[in-house]
Parts: sequence; C-alpha cells; structure tokens
Amino acid sequence: MRRILLSAIKILVSGALLYLALRKASFADLASRLDLTSAAWLFVAVAVVFLQIFVGVLRWRIVSVEAGAPLPLRQAMRYNVIGTFFNQTLPSSIGGDAVRLWLVARSGAGWRAATYSIFVDRAVGLIALAIMIVASLPWSSHLIADAYGRSALTLLDFAALAGGAGFLVIGVLPWPWLKKWWATHHIHACSVIANRVIFSARNEPAIVILSFLIHILAVVIAWCVVQSISAPVAFEQTFLLIPPVMLITMLPISIAGWGVREATMGLAFGYAGLVTNEGVNISLLFGAVYFVAGAIGGLVWIFSAEKAAKDTEQIEAPE
Repeated sequence: MRRILLSAIKILVSGALLYLALRKASFADLASRLDLTSAAWLFVAVAVVFLQIFVGVLRWRIVSVEAGAPLPLRQAMRYNVIGTFFNQTLPSSIGGDAVRLWLVARSGAGWRAATYSIFVDRAVGLIALAIMIVASLPWSSHLIADAYGRSALTLLDFAALAGGAGFLVIGVLPWPWLKKWWATHHIHACSVIANRVIFSARNEPAIVILSFLIHILAVVIAWCVVQSISAPVAFEQTFLLIPPVMLITMLPISIAGWGVREATMGLAFGYAGLVTNEGVNISLLFGAVYFVAGAIGGLVWIFSAEKAAKDTEQIEAPE
C-alpha cells in the first residue's frame, strides 16, 4: 500500500510540474519545426544514447568486479538496455537500477554484491557529475545573470559534492562501529568499494574517463535535440546548463524525471537569459529520445531469457 501511495504521489508531482512547465508551451510551433532534418538529428541522438549506455556498461563492469559481482560484457549491456526501459516506467529517473539489481542478483552474484555494484556505480556517477558542474561554475556564473539562480546552482552542486565526499570519507574512517552498526554497515562497505574503484592505480584512469564521458554524452544528446529544432542555443550554453538539470532530475520525485526535467530546464534557460519555452521544447524532445531508447529496451526485456524464466516461475508457483 505504501509503495502504491508513493507511486501515486510521484505521478501527481510529474503531472503538476508538467502542467506548470507546459501551460505556456506552443506544441503547434514545436511540431512545425520538425521535419526530415529533425528526424535525422533525433536518430543520431538515439544512437548516442546507446553509446552512452555502452560507456556506462564499461564503468559498471569495473565497479561490479570490485563489488564481487563480475559480469560478462554482453550480459551487462543487456541488463543496462533493459534498465533504460524501466527507467521510463518506474517512479524516478533511476527506477531501472532496481531492475538491474534484480537481474544481477538472479544471475548468481547474490543480493548483497548486486546491491553494492549498483549503488557504487550510481554514487561514482553522481560524484563525477558534481565535480563537472563545480569545474564549470566560473563560466556558469557568467552565463546565469540572475543572482538567485547562481546561488541556487552553487548551493545545489556543493551539497551534492559534499554528500559524495562524505560518502567516500566513511570508507576510510578507522572507527570499528561503522562496520558493525546496522545503520552504517552497508554504507561503509559501499564506500570502501567506491574508494577502491576511484583511487586505485588500476581503475582510476578508466573510471575518471568513463564517468565524465557519460555526462558529456548527455550534453551531446541535448545538442542533437537543439539542432533538430534549430533552437538558438550555443553548444557551450548547452554544456553548462544540461549537467545541473541532470543532477536535479535524479531526485526520485517523479516518473522518469518527467515534469522535473521540463520545469528545471525552463527555469535554467530563463536564468541564462534564453527563451524559457525553448528549454521546455528541448527537454520534451530530450525525454522523447530516451523514451525511444527505453522502448527498444522494452523489446529486449520482452524477448530476454530472464523474462521468460520469470513468467515460468509465476505459472508454476502454487496458488
């Protein structure tokens, strides 16, 4: 009952934020700007999404080895593609993580190793995103003329960075109770794995490159969307505005980030002196690109051995 209630709340949040973001949007204007050239750019954007997924797989495999849940490349790719489908259908923009966890655990890795691999992979990505935004703050502050907008961006990013740093510090603290107390035991174990992933000489170069590349590819996807409707937005503006929007979209308060992304994108464009409606248009098409990728992931799930096994278990389960 509680899960149903939370899902209902997130649906309402998505609906409310979408209404607020779209109430002044002109769908007729957006539709008139879509043509064969737009389709080509959007096709490229979908292709880049799958490149982003593959890069994410390479990072996840490094993390999963350290977490005790090693995965073959093809299997990890299939799980990540399936995860894109559930990212579009489960509450929050990270709903696919729960499905990836279930798939890894069922593959024989065990629930603990599976959970650690997913959690640490997500934490590493969040830390990289926060660092990327902090590094671009001098240029972002110049782009965003509104003082409240600059303050909000700075506060949000440093909060994310502080959370990531605090998470890593837990793994190096010498206090024995961190390993034994039920409330900190698993967080400590994940932090130890994250430190091993990020700071080991064997993993650090690949983890750094892959983590930043994932977020840069998100910017490239948004840039393809910008080109598809010939929006008056420069690449450097896209590079500075998309990462903070992605950070906020990770909040698990909506369905697949819908509503949160549109409201945040419109607000970010407004603070940057750009046309608010263009931000909403770009966000809608950005979401549509991931929706198409998610639909392909749904087909992979439908024809996967894991779904067939799940259906068989349900049929054979005693009433």
